[in-house]
Amino acid sequence: MRISLDDSNYSDPTHSPLTPNTDQLQWLPLPQHPLFTSTTLPTASSATKNLFAWDGASRLYFWDSVNTCLHRLSLRLGDPDPTSVLAASPSKVLQIDTELNFDVQKISINRNGTAMLLFGSERLCVMYLYGRASKTDVNLICRTITVGSNAYSNGSNDIRVLQALWHPSSDTHLGILSSDSVFRLFNLAVDPLQPEQEYYLQPVESGRSRNASSVCPVDFSFGDNHLWDKFSVFILFSDGAIYVLCPVVPFGSLFKYESLLEIYNDAQTFGLKSTNSVAASNSKLAISWLEATFPELKNVETQGDSLSLFRAHAYALFDSSLVLQGPLRRVGQGGSEDSVGRSAECEGRAISFLYNLVSKDSILVTAWSGGQLQIDALADEIQPLWSVGSPPRLRVDYLDQILGLAMICESISSSSLEDLDHNAWLGNPPPLLRLAIVDLALPRRAESGYNISLFIDNLMPERIYSLHDGGIDSIVLHFLPFTSQTNGKDDTLRPPSVHPVLNTCQSGSTSEPSLCGFVSLSDSFGYSWILAVTLSQECVVLEMKTWNLLLPVSIDMEKKPIQSEGESKEREMSTIISKELLSGPKEVLIPQAPSLRSVAADSIEGRSTLHQYFKLFHETYVEYAHKVYLELKHHAPQLTKIINDQHSRLGGAQQKLLKVEEKESILQKRIDHAIEMHNSLEERLQQLRNLPCAHKKPLSKAERQYKSELDHFKEVELDALHSSVDALSARLRRHIQASKASHQQQKVPGKKICAADNQISLLKSSLEKLSLLNSENTKKVKLVESSLKNKEVSIRESSLPTV
Repeated sequence: MRISLDDSNYSDPTHSPLTPNTDQLQWLPLPQHPLFTSTTLPTASSATKNLFAWDGASRLYFWDSVNTCLHRLSLRLGDPDPTSVLAASPSKVLQIDTELNFDVQKISINRNGTAMLLFGSERLCVMYLYGRASKTDVNLICRTITVGSNAYSNGSNDIRVLQALWHPSSDTHLGILSSDSVFRLFNLAVDPLQPEQEYYLQPVESGRSRNASSVCPVDFSFGDNHLWDKFSVFILFSDGAIYVLCPVVPFGSLFKYESLLEIYNDAQTFGLKSTNSVAASNSKLAISWLEATFPELKNVETQGDSLSLFRAHAYALFDSSLVLQGPLRRVGQGGSEDSVGRSAECEGRAISFLYNLVSKDSILVTAWSGGQLQIDALADEIQPLWSVGSPPRLRVDYLDQILGLAMICESISSSSLEDLDHNAWLGNPPPLLRLAIVDLALPRRAESGYNISLFIDNLMPERIYSLHDGGIDSIVLHFLPFTSQTNGKDDTLRPPSVHPVLNTCQSGSTSEPSLCGFVSLSDSFGYSWILAVTLSQECVVLEMKTWNLLLPVSIDMEKKPIQSEGESKEREMSTIISKELLSGPKEVLIPQAPSLRSVAADSIEGRSTLHQYFKLFHETYVEYAHKVYLELKHHAPQLTKIINDQHSRLGGAQQKLLKVEEKESILQKRIDHAIEMHNSLEERLQQLRNLPCAHKKPLSKAERQYKSELDHFKEVELDALHSSVDALSARLRRHIQASKASHQQQKVPGKKICAADNQISLLKSSLEKLSLLNSENTKKVKLVESSLKNKEVSIRESSLPTV
């Protein structure tokens, strides 16, 4: 019997007596739960939603968009059947204590299961899961706070929230990436309105200009517990470029002593003692940051292993800002890829990103709107990098303790990545090793593309789930560079296996997302499940096999091949008469004797010779004939059976021939009709060929390339340009409001407020950069419009009939 926590009676210290006890609960299969059998239908939306969340133990959460509440279900995994999932009925209902005026697109639970993130495109709320009991019913009223209302909820839709994730090393820190190219880290335990850390992303180097999609972020992901990855933030931009911020650490978070000591010793051994001045300088900055953030590292020798966890202190280098490392480029990048490593097989724009740590390998998965997944692995370790001379902006208290920081993170040019052996601490971003390009083979559609979400299997990290408009697919990675090399596996260049798990396509086409929830479950016995909920609020539970998925394919060379039925019958027929009898009687060895002509027949010698010959011929031919007689007599029933079988097969063949003769007339009519239809289609085709538009010449190679550039500009660049203009407008309005407020305060007598010259200069420089980019994109748009008009005129002129 497997034990699961029953939270039906545990809500909070102020437990309501109206809550049903254990005797009143019913344990039902999850698809048959009343919550998923109701007829209430949520409103359809084109955006991808995930309204499921799991705390990693026994509690499943589902957001009800119609009733605007959160359902908490107690689960029993693998009880009584190892493959079953039971849920307690009725479920516990958690209600927010404020009015929610936005559509929830995703929910996410923090590490210790005490807070739930309600994610919307314009607003964010955090719902604490242990509240007070309601006076009218058995529901729980949970305290709900708004996150970053000063930045995202200003009454306009200019700044959108692109992604929000809980930090894996903290229970109270929330990372948010917005459309104004700013990554913010909030500490909900201190101030949910003002961010603790702000990083203004500048992927384009100063003095250079690139496409608008290269400055528009799309998604981000935190690193996992591996060397410097635990302090890294991976950011994906619309053109597929991946950048890294390192180090980023939440103030007050806890980290393991062993992992910190490993990177501390690595910086001292390979960086500080390096003969290269650049490597020594970079490692010195990293060591100073580690010693200031974790002061216990200085006294490791005296303290020993007394401390297992170190708390991160608030610290920032006063004269340096983080470098936006990237874009990450592929090792041996070929001519079929662009400057950011995008392969020719990938279509559309980048839409989602996933970081996955499998043993010693850091896997990066990028999803494209055309239905492709780009899977890469880091070929080298991530290392921190600062830009000296760019001081951050700090917010301190009266004791000069850092409360928050903000900095501009710009990308810098890096050297070549040819020599990976001497690349440590030189400031170069880690290269990527391309593992595979997975095409999900989704039906093509003429809209903006697909929305693809990526998830990791809780039990087997080598398996990745992709949730898209057509259903759910499973991708299992078999080749991992460092892990396979360490384990001695010979899986070199073995492609990943892709399996469709759930198909929601009807008649081979997709229009809108049909799923609004997905979660992966697992238990300690090695069983794994996935849960999905449809727009009609129907729950689907599927057991996922985990054993033998990563084993290589083995072939038994000693196993005999399987014979067909015809071959076995031929072998049986060939053994009806033995080979010994078919070869005939044995050769007669005539004994050596004098010539028979010199011996009289009635003499003693003649009689003995004749007797000897007669005995020899009798043993040879008479015994052979007797064996043949017995063999034929023994196999007579079997021969009769074979003959009868042949007669029956002959009768069946004759009946089939009769049926074919009967259908011959029908087939002849169908053939005549097909020939008539073919002739009619040929006549219509000839008439269409005679039309004046049919003589239009096909596009040349340069024209096709130009057309593809126009399509890319229409699908990707225009959206990115609009997003940049919206972000610029929002920043301009904020600057105007701040300037008006400062002027009003200056008019008050007795108060003298100094203008923040440094902030104004930085804002002006950023406005100048954005205006320059906007003007260049405007010129490109005008050039495209003029070329399109010229193309239309030329097509019209060529389509006119010649006199």
